[in-house]
Amino acid sequence: MSTFFARAVVLLLGLVAATTVAEAATVSGRMTVGFHQMTLRDPLDQQPMQAVAFYPAFARATVSNIGPYHIAAGQDAPVAPGHYPLLVLSHGNSGSPLAQHDLATYLAKHGFVVLAVVHPGDNYADQSRLGTVSNLYGRPMQISQAISDALQDPWLAPFLDEQRIGMIGYSAGGETALIVGGAQPQMQRLRDYCQAHPGDQDACRTQGELLVDRDDLVAESDPRVKALMLLAPLGLMFGKEELQDVQMPVLMYAGDNDQLLAIETNALALSRSLPQPPNYRLLDGAGHFIFMSPCSAEQEQMMPMLCKDDDGVDRQKIHRRMNAEAVEFFSTVLGPDLTDHQASLH
Repeated sequence: MSTFFARAVVLLLGLVAATTVAEAATVSGRMTVGFHQMTLRDPLDQQPMQAVAFYPAFARATVSNIGPYHIAAGQDAPVAPGHYPLLVLSHGNSGSPLAQHDLATYLAKHGFVVLAVVHPGDNYADQSRLGTVSNLYGRPMQISQAISDALQDPWLAPFLDEQRIGMIGYSAGGETALIVGGAQPQMQRLRDYCQAHPGDQDACRTQGELLVDRDDLVAESDPRVKALMLLAPLGLMFGKEELQDVQMPVLMYAGDNDQLLAIETNALALSRSLPQPPNYRLLDGAGHFIFMSPCSAEQEQMMPMLCKDDDGVDRQKIHRRMNAEAVEFFSTVLGPDLTDHQASLH
């Protein structure tokens, strides 16, 4: 994610102004969405790590304003009773946990809990770990820690199904998701790429050399994660050998007009190298930022580069389809709630 976005978005997790939709009737048997801000633990240095959980709720339909985002969820609304799959979401470099808020709220409305992590040292407010080994290996560790913390959280854990866990990764978050899924990054592949493409200012800002700020870290997978959804994923460090342990279903999207991460060396290369062929959706005319939620008027003013799509590209239409396909994908691959089935047998 661009540093422009980092400068543009301020006070992201600050004060929340929620406004109840006047026309919304009290929910009777129909789910709405709540969100809950959480403070977790960064496994790299034991410092606080922020996250936002989106979940099914029984409450009036509410829109909450957080910075420039208009989110279809109410803060700390009562959780709808149930036993839900957990999906963890990893944002892009210098990014935001709310960049895919419409996907998160859509999934929550359809029976998932989505935990969006703010990666310490690589987010809209803090880029201190960009270009470092600790960021490459630390991000997957942070995702695993977030899963563990969520499964032990007294507020959230009673509603989570620890047997049904998936992950969503956008841009660099896609690289993170692949490592969580078992991929082993190969540094030499990045060096080779940057030698051949020195003008790639995003991937090669450090000329293909990561700062070795930690020498005690390795790529750690998490077997609790059973499925991946990748949005314009970064995949430069992975070939077939590096991906051989990613033995799980993958739903992957990319735009054929991605000016930030060329699909030939990222999404397309991944689609040909993953051991289980992914469900790969290539979007005509779409750029890298198409996978961010449709912009509010405030966002269009603050960050036009991230909001403007090419003529003929309908971000809202793409998101309606993508969100529905995400629900279908995770519902299918993670399966039903077996605890309910087992309980019915007794």
